[in-house]
Amino acid sequence: MADRPAQLIACHYCDLLQREIPLNPGCTASCSRCGAVLYRNATDSIDRTLAYTLAAAVLFAVANTFPIFSIEVQGDRSAINLYGAVASLWDQEMKSIALLVLITAIVMPAVELISMTYLLLPLKFRRVPPGCALFMRTLRYVEPWGMVEVFMLGVLVSLVKLTSSFKVIPGIALWSFGALTLLLAAVASSFSARDVWARLEQGNKERGEP
Repeated sequence: MADRPAQLIACHYCDLLQREIPLNPGCTASCSRCGAVLYRNATDSIDRTLAYTLAAAVLFAVANTFPIFSIEVQGDRSAINLYGAVASLWDQEMKSIALLVLITAIVMPAVELISMTYLLLPLKFRRVPPGCALFMRTLRYVEPWGMVEVFMLGVLVSLVKLTSSFKVIPGIALWSFGALTLLLAAVASSFSARDVWARLEQGNKERGEP
């Protein structure tokens, strides 16, 4: 990326325009006014983010398929998964909460993981996915709405309250949600939009596109 012409970049915090400078692998460029991080030269960011994304997608599927926990009362056991929890909230006339859980814990994380995979998997093999700009914008919009960690905190609080009255047995989905929370944080920290755009630009040049 050192052969790219210097481009202007705006600080996300103070809006100061500065020129990009070439960086050694692993180094970071900071704003000359406020000191905020502008970009990093993480040469393996696409591969790392893709690995985290694929692992998170597997855990997301497990977390949405298997029971979150089971409640045992006098020998009878009943289990509930995430979709069952949303349906139960809806049936209990808590429709706003049901929609909030559906959007933040299911829809938005699914959109984020699908968009990440769609972008990064072709880029790993030096291919430019069609509609990449649309998916980059999608990632920007859905990122604030993915709140798996908030859902996880709510589930843990509920479990603590339920254990005083029932025997609660954590399910595989609960552990999957815990690991999913960590992987989504790893995806967010390793993803570099700058590296994605640079790879897209390189791919377009190889295809002879402007």
